[in-house]
Amino acid sequence: MSGSFVAFFILSLLTIGGAVFMISFTRVVHMVISLGITFLSIAGLFVLLEAEFVAVSQVLVYSGAISILMLFGIMLTKHDASDEGTGRSWKNTFSLIFVAALFLVIFWGIQNTAWPGVTESAEAGVSNVKQIGLEVFTHFVIPFELVSVLLLVALVGAIIMAKKEGDNE
Repeated sequence: MSGSFVAFFILSLLTIGGAVFMISFTRVVHMVISLGITFLSIAGLFVLLEAEFVAVSQVLVYSGAISILMLFGIMLTKHDASDEGTGRSWKNTFSLIFVAALFLVIFWGIQNTAWPGVTESAEAGVSNVKQIGLEVFTHFVIPFELVSVLLLVALVGAIIMAKKEGDNE
């Protein structure tokens, strides 16, 4: 057993465990913490795949920003704690059976797939961040700029909608 296999196994268990706990917990704050663990584990898997830029983006965007945004949304809204976790006995049993069957199908598919050999996709000594930058700013400049304009329009629209809702009160 190599170290990367052990790291992959542990990160995979954390990813799957965090996702299962996220749908199993009854308190929303616990769900967000489980989701954060899942996001961090996925970032670790990206590091194992030597995609450091994607891993850092995963940590910054999802583990940091999205999880904090969810926690603020939960903390700032009113909800009744007695409503959480009611009527889940048959749903838990059905979910367990479904997840076990899905696991068996995926495991069978992975074991019976003929995987191609490892190919050397990147030149030695060239970082994938440099490759991403070169691709984005040489071949995909126009889509990159269109996405930035789209995000700006969405931000302005959200501000206008929030201002209209605030004026009604």
